[in-house]
Amino acid sequence: MPTRGRRLGAPDPLDAAARAGWLYYAGGLTQDQIAAQMGISRQRAQRLVSRAMQEGLVRVRLEHPLSECLELEARLRDRFDLHEVRVAPSLGEDIDRSLGPIAAALFDAVLGRETTGIVGLGIGRALAAMAAEVEHRARPDQTLVSLIGNIADDGSGSQFEVIMTLAARIHAPHFPMPAPVLVASAEERRSVLNLRAVRTVRDLGQRADVIFLGVGQMGARAPLLTQGFLTSDDLHALERRGAVGEITGYVYDADGQYIDTPLGERLTSVQVHPSAERLTVGVAGGKAKMAALRGALKGGILNGLVTDETTARALLDGRHD
Repeated sequence: MPTRGRRLGAPDPLDAAARAGWLYYAGGLTQDQIAAQMGISRQRAQRLVSRAMQEGLVRVRLEHPLSECLELEARLRDRFDLHEVRVAPSLGEDIDRSLGPIAAALFDAVLGRETTGIVGLGIGRALAAMAAEVEHRARPDQTLVSLIGNIADDGSGSQFEVIMTLAARIHAPHFPMPAPVLVASAEERRSVLNLRAVRTVRDLGQRADVIFLGVGQMGARAPLLTQGFLTSDDLHALERRGAVGEITGYVYDADGQYIDTPLGERLTSVQVHPSAERLTVGVAGGKAKMAALRGALKGGILNGLVTDETTARALLDGRHD
C-alpha cells in the first residue's frame, strides 16, 4: 500500500483526518460522536473532517489507503459482532510494529470514555508494542490491573510486561499481578490465591470495565512453551485435547470453549469469560495466530480486535494462512 512518502511504520498525519472524514461522510456520525469515538475534542474532530475534504481524502469514497482497512473493519464487525475493531496496514512479517500505533490509538480513545474506570491487561509482544505507543497523558482517574503475572515459577521476568510501561506513560494507579503465571500444584495455587495482595488484584481484574489482551497460539511458537511455562510434552497433550489458543494462560478449542485441563489448576491469572457488557480487545495478527484468533472470536471471548490487513482478510475468508 502507498505510504505517501512517510517513514515505514510511522503514523501518517492523514490517517486521523481520513478516519474522521470516513466516519462523518460514510458513517453518518456527528462531530460529537466522532470526537467520542476517537477520544479527541469536538474542535479537533471538526478540523479533521475539514482537512479530509481539503486534502481530497473523501469524494464519493475515501481516497486514501486507509479506506481498505476501514472496509475490513466494517466486515469484521459484522461477521463477529464486535464492539470495536481496528485494522492496521500490513508491514509484512513485522506484525507488532504494524499493530502498536493503531492499538495505542484505540487504547487512548477508550481511556477517554466516562465508562472506563478499571483497565485489565494481559502481556505479550503486541501489547508491549501498544504500550510503547500510548500517548503521554496523566490519567489518575483510571486504574490499570494485570490479569496475569509476568514472572515464571523460578522468579525470572518477562520482557513483554505491559502494565509498568503504561503506568509510566499515563501516571495511573496500577496493580501488577504479584504471583507467578504458573505454580507447581493445585495446592500451591490455593495458597497463592489466598494471599491478600493477590486477592486484591484478581478482584480488580474481574471487575475491569475494559480489557486489552494478547492472544497466544499453540505449536512451536506458543508463548506458554517459548517462555518456559510448559514443556513440549505438556503442549502436545493440550493440542491432543483440541487446544488452538490461550488467553491469560487458559486454553480453548476451535469453538472458543475453554478446555478443562490440569494446567488450569496451576494458573494464578484471571480467566476471561465472554461478556456482552465489557469491551475485551485482542491485539494480535499473523499466520501462526489464525486458529487462536478465530476460536476466541467464535466463542465470544473477544468482542474487540486489533489486527493487520492480511490477518483480517484471512479471518473473513475462513483461511488459516
